[in-house]
Amino acid sequence: MATRSDIDGYVIAPDPDKTGLARTVSSTNHLGETSEVSVVEERPLTIYLNRQEIVTAMTIGDYPQYLALGFLRNQGMLSPDDQVTAVDYDEEVATVVVRTEVETNHEDKLKRKTRTSGCAVGTVFGDMMAGLEGLTLPQAVVHTSWLYTLAERINRTPSLYLSAGAIHGTVLCGRDQPLVYMEDVGRHNAVDKVAGWMRAEGVNGADKILYTTGRLTSEMVIKCAIMGIPVLVSRSGFTAWGVEIARDVGLTVIGRLRGKRFECLSGAERLIWDADT
Repeated sequence: MATRSDIDGYVIAPDPDKTGLARTVSSTNHLGETSEVSVVEERPLTIYLNRQEIVTAMTIGDYPQYLALGFLRNQGMLSPDDQVTAVDYDEEVATVVVRTEVETNHEDKLKRKTRTSGCAVGTVFGDMMAGLEGLTLPQAVVHTSWLYTLAERINRTPSLYLSAGAIHGTVLCGRDQPLVYMEDVGRHNAVDKVAGWMRAEGVNGADKILYTTGRLTSEMVIKCAIMGIPVLVSRSGFTAWGVEIARDVGLTVIGRLRGKRFECLSGAERLIWDADT
């Protein structure tokens, strides 16, 4: 899978010029003027686990293997102990098949799915919260100076969001360095791509920060916790249930990060105040 790592230390960075992610369409503005504007592409991707069809996601189409791996991991259909033998992507029929050493069957889980407040792939299965049982997140710290540096670097990184809009971003960070920046039409897709990359590369989340442009809902909090990442940051706001779950599992949740302002609604004891505001 190709990566773009030539920007400010990123392992994977957005490539807004990549063919197929956006196209130009004609527009007429409020003054009656015509111009060409860039709009994000959206296409279906069907994910299989072995011989079983799991879900069809609407996605921009990049990193389909990571999206499939991360979705299955975050939905509890792919455990850390499952041996993945292949991840096959067929662009012509828009499918990804994740194959495991031991055959799986999730028919019961597929019957118990609940539509959430998310967009695109916003489906959380009824027993997804079971993945939080007995979960203990690492007691990592986060410096306020890291937050301000991350926000500035991420906001200045060339992206589809800046060139076309109508898209969400999620960034895996180490201290004050953004590492893996994924975008998609749904914030859940972007998170799942990060989770898929982490699983494929064997990356542990204990010392990481997850930054997202989307709001901090219950499902976003659950996914971050399942990924083993102790700190979740957003420039957007919160939902009450998201905050409640974060407090239950000991996840530090920071939202409304703009400039040098933020709100921490869970895990403030992890903050180290080392920046001049």
